[in-house]
Amino acid sequence: MAVRPGLWPALLGIVFASWLGGSGAQPSATVANPVPNPVPGANPELLPHFLVEPEDVYIVKNKPVLLVCKATPATQIFFKCNGEWVRQVDHAIERSTDSSSGLPAMEVRINVSRQQVEKVFGLEEYWCQCVAWSSSGTTKSQKAYIRIAYLRKNFELEPLAKEVSLEQGIVLPCRPPEGVPPAEVEWLRNEDLVDPALDPNVYITREHSLVVRQARLADTANYTCVAKNIVARRRSASAAVIVYVNGGWSTWTEWSACSASCGRGWQKRSRSCTNPAPLNGGAFCEGQNVQKTACATLCPVDGSWSPWSKWSACGLDCTHWRSRECSDPAPRNGGEECQGADLDTRNCTSDLCVHTASGPEDVALYVGLIAVAVCLVLLLLVLILVYCRKKEGLDSDVADSSILTSGFQPVSIKPSKADNPHLLTIQPDLSTTTTTYQGSLCPRQDGPSPKFQLTNGHLLSPLSGGRHTLHHSSPTAEAEDFVSRLSTQNYFRSLPRGTSNMAYGTFNFLGGRLMIPNTGISLLIPPDAIPRGKIYEIYLTLHKPEDVRLPLAGCQTLLSPIVSCGPPGVLLTRPVILAMDHCGEPSPDSWSLRLKKQSCEGSWEDVLHLGEESPSHLYYCQLEAGACYVFTEQLGRFALVGEALSVAAAKRLKLLLFAPVACTSLEYNIRVYCLHDTHDALKEVVQLEKQLGGQLIQEPRLLHFKDSYHNLRLSVHDVPSSLWKSKLLVSYQEIPFYHIWNGTQQYLHCTFTLERVSPSTSDLACKVWVWQVEGDGQSFNINFNITKDTRFAELLALESEGGVPALVGPSAFKIPFLIRQKIITSLDPPCSRGADWRTLAQKLHLDSHLSFFASKPSPTAMILNLWEARHFPNGNLSQLAAAVAGLGQPEAGLFTVSEAEC
Repeated sequence: MAVRPGLWPALLGIVFASWLGGSGAQPSATVANPVPNPVPGANPELLPHFLVEPEDVYIVKNKPVLLVCKATPATQIFFKCNGEWVRQVDHAIERSTDSSSGLPAMEVRINVSRQQVEKVFGLEEYWCQCVAWSSSGTTKSQKAYIRIAYLRKNFELEPLAKEVSLEQGIVLPCRPPEGVPPAEVEWLRNEDLVDPALDPNVYITREHSLVVRQARLADTANYTCVAKNIVARRRSASAAVIVYVNGGWSTWTEWSACSASCGRGWQKRSRSCTNPAPLNGGAFCEGQNVQKTACATLCPVDGSWSPWSKWSACGLDCTHWRSRECSDPAPRNGGEECQGADLDTRNCTSDLCVHTASGPEDVALYVGLIAVAVCLVLLLLVLILVYCRKKEGLDSDVADSSILTSGFQPVSIKPSKADNPHLLTIQPDLSTTTTTYQGSLCPRQDGPSPKFQLTNGHLLSPLSGGRHTLHHSSPTAEAEDFVSRLSTQNYFRSLPRGTSNMAYGTFNFLGGRLMIPNTGISLLIPPDAIPRGKIYEIYLTLHKPEDVRLPLAGCQTLLSPIVSCGPPGVLLTRPVILAMDHCGEPSPDSWSLRLKKQSCEGSWEDVLHLGEESPSHLYYCQLEAGACYVFTEQLGRFALVGEALSVAAAKRLKLLLFAPVACTSLEYNIRVYCLHDTHDALKEVVQLEKQLGGQLIQEPRLLHFKDSYHNLRLSVHDVPSSLWKSKLLVSYQEIPFYHIWNGTQQYLHCTFTLERVSPSTSDLACKVWVWQVEGDGQSFNINFNITKDTRFAELLALESEGGVPALVGPSAFKIPFLIRQKIITSLDPPCSRGADWRTLAQKLHLDSHLSFFASKPSPTAMILNLWEARHFPNGNLSQLAAAVAGLGQPEAGLFTVSEAEC
């Protein structure tokens, strides 16, 4: 049957509709190169082939995607998605002619929306496929998968901050968020892209971790992992990587020349922590930076003649001789030889040389000479006998005289009689002996001196052998019961039997503070130092050096009071801080300072060598100009001891001048005290003078007493002779070096007694000099009226003693508890911007202790505890709040509190 040409399109439509209706919705397999379905008898070369096939696409947000299909020769092209034919109205068709073959071509486009894809449930993905027809048959394209693109917000694994040493490897892990398509990962260093192609020291693993093979200082930075796909770009939290450098010692310098050109001296060598210098919080070098050793240089000794020998017998030549040797001493070590002759020859007959007796006249001459010589010898013996008897009479007169001792005042100063309470009387005490020093001493080469030595006298002993206690509150039955209970145990039998030098209290986990008023001694018990559920009764005691035997070796000296805190053996979970004064001039080149602790058996041991602390030690010390703060987790008895490394080592002495408040006799005593520059020593002297009725007559002065082996001298000058006269017979008084240097006596004193010419004399003007031989000295210009001048009386007024020596709980701390906890929570975690506890330590000038703070569970708590110990009760809380606020923390405004809010 013939068909009209005009009916061919309609026929093809009927055929396509019939095929479309019979094919159903069964999906066909996806093939990369579709297998054609030829029409029987058709030419295979005219089957459709695809010029453009649909490709996999992702739907971003709600934007539909476009699928394109183009084939030639093709009369019809339709899309089939997930086994279902797409409606004809959804197709956009464009017909053209293929330029290369001249055959008809057809291009079809469809849009796929997010809603269409989301209708597909289960594991099957949404796909689309093109089917093209020609007169020779059909051809199917490859499947194109349409997926909804997304990228989740949270990283599965983020990089963490690290601190690594130089040349150590660094691995920063990163697992990007889940996404479709999978996210690509790149790394930023301080917001700059890390490119492994440009830096062979870094590479990125398949798991997206950033690896630095060997850490360099330039690798100190903030690192950020960045994940991105076509949907979004995500950034991880920045990880601060700090590459630190531990300090290393340089080589030792050469030994210096001996400090003494003759005799005993010192030489030293040094090294610096610069090879390399510690950086970025690296550990400082361990060990000493200075080594010292004793040296001795042989002194040249000039030769000196021995005494002349006896004259020899008269020789035949009428001469005799005598000799001497250069051996007393002999010259050595480059000393000068003796000057002069070693042999002396003289005529032995007064130039009358007689060889033989010529007659009786010569014999008579010799007999006469012998008789004259015997007479002269007898006369000499009589004169010697008379002189000796006169000498004995003179000595007995001197021994009976009391004028030689009238200028010295004895130690025992007793109150005057009741009828005259203002009169100070001095009673002699002939039984006073010199206090002995326990322990070995450094050898001193002191040559003979014509000065008046006061080595065994009352001027060197303390004013009173009795105990003078300072009551900061009225003794109660509770205090006496507490002391009596402590005294029953062996360890506490050396504790003072009063409460003036003791503070005690009952504490729990809230902590608190113990203080002995006017001594500079306190014990800070931080919060949580006592385990929760425990209650401790803790005491703090000040000992007198003479009551506790502290053995000192070599050139060691006591620099601080001896302090006990206890009971020993209690369990502490945080270090407590013991604060006490010291009188040393801290200098690493001059002192070797050690903290000593007494065991329960009574022996003393070194528990800390200052300057060589380790964060793992049980003890740590913050040393300041006049005080030290000891961190300890074990209570006990402590003392700070120093050993001089050179003659430049010095102790601070406080000089005080006292005199009677009222004087009704002609004699007037000026007492000069030399005491350690500590609050406890000052307190004891002031209390003693209150009992004696004394007053301060000049402002206190400081004197630096050096380890130069030289004594301390005191003298009075420019006393107006028309009104006063001094009863001292020598030009100055002297305190031996060892009595001051050993430190076993907190204060020593000398008394100058002046006598008024008239009872109406009341104005006194003179000078008192106190100086160390070849060392530091002070001069006091005294000019006041002894009857009514009290202008210096208030200078040493002690603080009110009615305060509470024990503070428990939050009242013991300047920083409110809630503010303290906020500061700790904010500053303990490391911060990439440096706004953490390290910066706070730098602002408070405590950055030399960073390693110690870092070894504790809460470094910020250690810093705040030390601030509390140093600044209570007069610390400026606003300055601390400003330091915290200056760190740039987001909640810094919460830390700014006023004194009233506390």
